[in-house]
Amino acid sequence: MGQRLLLLVTTCLWAISCAVPHHASSRDGLLRINLNKRSLTHESLAAAKAARQHGALRLKSGNSDSDIVPLVDYLNTQYYGVIGLGTPSQNFTVIFDTGSSNLWVPSSKCYFSIACYLHPKYRSSRSTTYKADGENCKITYGSGAISGFFSNDNVLVGDLVVKNQKFIEATRETSVSFILGKFDGILGLGYPDISVGKAPPVWLSMQEQKLLADDVFSFWLNRDSDALSGGELVFGGMDPHHYKGNHTYVPVSRKGYWQFNMGDLLIDGHSTGFCAKGCAAIVDSGTSLLAGPTAIVAQVNHAIGAEGIISTECKEVVSQYGEMILEMLIAQTQPQKVCSQIGLCLFDGTQSVSNGIESVVGKENVGSDLMCTACEMAVVWIENQLRENKTKELILQYANQLCERLPSPNGESTVSCHEMSKMPNLAFAIANKTFVLTPEQYIVKLEQSGQTVCISGFMAFDIPPPRGPLWILGDVFMGGYHTVFDFGKDRIGFAESA
Repeated sequence: MGQRLLLLVTTCLWAISCAVPHHASSRDGLLRINLNKRSLTHESLAAAKAARQHGALRLKSGNSDSDIVPLVDYLNTQYYGVIGLGTPSQNFTVIFDTGSSNLWVPSSKCYFSIACYLHPKYRSSRSTTYKADGENCKITYGSGAISGFFSNDNVLVGDLVVKNQKFIEATRETSVSFILGKFDGILGLGYPDISVGKAPPVWLSMQEQKLLADDVFSFWLNRDSDALSGGELVFGGMDPHHYKGNHTYVPVSRKGYWQFNMGDLLIDGHSTGFCAKGCAAIVDSGTSLLAGPTAIVAQVNHAIGAEGIISTECKEVVSQYGEMILEMLIAQTQPQKVCSQIGLCLFDGTQSVSNGIESVVGKENVGSDLMCTACEMAVVWIENQLRENKTKELILQYANQLCERLPSPNGESTVSCHEMSKMPNLAFAIANKTFVLTPEQYIVKLEQSGQTVCISGFMAFDIPPPRGPLWILGDVFMGGYHTVFDFGKDRIGFAESA
């Protein structure tokens, strides 16, 4: 197969209806696979969330474990296309997910999972290019898992044939989202470092077989709710009609996920403090919202008037220790040591050994860890307000207000749809440039009982050092900025979407 650009029209889990794919070559010679879509509903959002709670994602191959960064909402908003497996081709609708690296589909040997009876199944006996492998494997998610065994066969992506691709035949699918989802399997686009069984990602096989004009793939996500097309995934290049101006590139800082180093999050140009000295970030097409440190998300929710859970522990810390924290910061106590000196946190000398902020929003644990977490957030908020030269009364009042804006346990925070025009612009500092998101871009609208409900596009997600703090830039960000994944030069590029 000669080198060429390959485009796949993609759409979302919450915005897709089953349709027979229509392949058509446009006038620029690029192949497009068209999908339909439907409106996002609260029910479909809730159903998708069942597949991924606020827990760590761990991958298992055989008996070995590999520690990796937890992911959020793995099966919430996803992007779909149709691929073929085997000769002749057996079609499957798959998620194109930059947050994982394996390809898997249901197997004809899946007998005891309901999901397998609701989706097409790969039948190796019907393929003349099938090659047995047989190695067992398992992928565990927050509320379910898939397990099966490896096989090898040709994969048809558009009109590109990737030969002898190693993939997983899933024989058990235990998550409810595999039953409710419109997808059959997942096509991972992450680095091979996080691939179960050392199976090469499809893009790596394309590169090795010299099927691509350039060693990149790019996403354009169409956020126009009235448009039939959900966007395009381009292998081997990028479509200039998808973006404006030039791309800003950042190097991949850690292979596995598409991870890079970013700076501050700004609210109407003002620093939120927590990532002022830098944070790690991951670009993930398999995450619907923007997931980041609770200390920042609470500030965002406060600025946009989002309603979240009221944390008694947080308000208790501010009430009992707020003035002490303020005085210690004024006295130049190192912020990371304030909570240990107060006695709310334990430190190993340089960093906390608490369980992290996720206990505030994702678990029902109480006690020292929760108080430590609340203290750590209060230090960030109070220090940030000191930079603004606010009075003691205003600083403590602000901290109390942020306690009331902590996200709800499932990560969602609602806002008034009528107040969007009054909400601030938010901006991510990346490569010494600011990437602005307007309220129209970071507020997600969904349908509930015939009415429109607006939710914040930000959700809390906390990773302790040394892997964190960490941002996950999902579809809300990728919708605003055309994203290039350059695996030839190990870099990521962003440009304003057209």
